Amino acid sequence: MESEPRTIHNSREALKEKVATLPHKPGVYLYRDRLHRVIYVGKARDLHKRVSQYFHPSRRHGWDVKLNALVECIYDLEHHVVKSEPEALLLEGRLIKEFRPKYNVLFRDDKRFLMVKVTLDDPIPRFAFTRIKKDDGCRYFGPFVDSSALRLAMEIITKKYQLRSCKAHTPGETEHKHCLNEAIKICSAPCVLKITQEEYRERVMKACAALEGENEELILELEAQMQKAAARLDFEKAGHLRDTINGLKKTAQSTRKFDRAHLMVGNLDPQKDIEELGVALGLASAPHTIECFDISNISDNHIVASMVCFTAGRPDKDHYRRYRIRGVEGQNDFASMAEVIRRRYQRVLVQKIRQPDLIVVDGGKGQLSVACKELATLGLSGVPIIGLAKEFEEIHRPEESLPLRLPHDTGALKLLQRIRDEAHRFANGYHQILLKQRISESVLDEIPGISETRKRRLLEHFGSVPLIRAASPEELCEVEGISARVAADILAWFKSRDPETGSEGTEPR
Repeated sequence: MESEPRTIHNSREALKEKVATLPHKPGVYLYRDRLHRVIYVGKARDLHKRVSQYFHPSRRHGWDVKLNALVECIYDLEHHVVKSEPEALLLEGRLIKEFRPKYNVLFRDDKRFLMVKVTLDDPIPRFAFTRIKKDDGCRYFGPFVDSSALRLAMEIITKKYQLRSCKAHTPGETEHKHCLNEAIKICSAPCVLKITQEEYRERVMKACAALEGENEELILELEAQMQKAAARLDFEKAGHLRDTINGLKKTAQSTRKFDRAHLMVGNLDPQKDIEELGVALGLASAPHTIECFDISNISDNHIVASMVCFTAGRPDKDHYRRYRIRGVEGQNDFASMAEVIRRRYQRVLVQKIRQPDLIVVDGGKGQLSVACKELATLGLSGVPIIGLAKEFEEIHRPEESLPLRLPHDTGALKLLQRIRDEAHRFANGYHQILLKQRISESVLDEIPGISETRKRRLLEHFGSVPLIRAASPEELCEVEGISARVAADILAWFKSRDPETGSEGTEPR
């Protein structure tokens, strides 16, 4: 009965030691509970000062019930140092969207930071704002934390280099007739050959350089204009120029694209972690290459699996793989795990790919057992394999009746958690890709009154259009946003398109 208070006391002492050693640098901190779940993500200009405030007696005895509840749940702490406060804000938003912590309210939506997109493949490239980066051959700058500063910067860059602002893919005489930008000298009008496309592309590249921070000449020019405006007492223009200069400077601050899997190892020692893991599992040597599998179910259809690979304790994304489970009916994690293990290591044998030093399956004894059977069938019984059960972070091993529990502060367990979380993230990402494909290709677009939100919810709930078609009105009404009237309209529309009725229309996919 005395062991539990002693554990809590020891964890509190360890937590205080971690807080005391935090650096006086900008960064992001993550609080975890006793089950090692992330419950809060925050950013700080000074990590040491900000985190210390949570545990100060004056704050603990304050009136903020939510803060007190949060502090009581904190069992462990992680931190990540970044270069600047804007970078901390970007990373905070990314981690909150991924972990969806219990005590975070902001950033839980799909808000994304602003970027600039340049269509360099177009004959006459154009600049545009976007919040989503696509693999479309365009060049992207950002993300930028301060959207107002970015818009100011783009306004002055557009005027300086006389860039086109029309939305036409390839503007010509028709678009030029309705464009006044060339008349007021803020567009060089390459569409009507006022300058050649080569000359215009040179302007585009200078604008790209300015977005990357090579804008000292432009800033000096604006500062001179600001001083002249102030000298003639035109303070309104001087203030506008000052804001524009500040916007350019803020935009020029470099922002990095954060990859959490890479970032997590930034403050750790990957080599030490894999060596510690090898000792904990009783392996002959440290597992240099680790492959981890995760099954993701959202509905009975479109069950997917992921495999991530870590080499030397770091993500090796060139060897990530994702799978659609084909031979399993309904939600059956055991059968799904057996299928993906079989498919992966049949390919390893056929293509003579190097076998991993350790296989990790997300789950307990059941998932581990079916994986071991598949490996034995393929003649790969000698490959080390474990199962990692998420609830208590228990490690299950073949032919061992009792699970292994490693202390939460050990590098070995944290390495396994990073690998398992990365596999989970990769599987969920694949689900989102498939869902977007189903939404974009769905015959539901033809049903009057079915918005994108309703369509997404229907597909998430049922998994496919045929299952929606076969559902009863009561089952349709179980979906959020589908009323009895809307359910009746949906079924009536399907009935009108039924080939047996003789009505024209396409068979739902």
